[in-house]
Amino acid sequence: MTEEQVLLCERLKRLGFTRENQIRLYGTQFELVGEPVVVNDHAVFVYATEIKSGHLRRVRIPMTILNLARREPLAA
Repeated sequence: MTEEQVLLCERLKRLGFTRENQIRLYGTQFELVGEPVVVNDHAVFVYATEIKSGHLRRVRIPMTILNLARREPLAA
């Protein structure tokens, strides 16, 4: 993983994409069971359990969120 991808993962975690958090994506509520996984510059996934069905899914983080994370300033 490149340094840029590591920074992206850290920023996504600060935005709430970290283990045991709940998020709503694509109209579905999820509980995250893993950390973000970078496949390439345009595809980042997170493993999550769908609250309603209890099924484990690999959910793609939307590009709008990835772009937001890339613009986030580094914490001092």
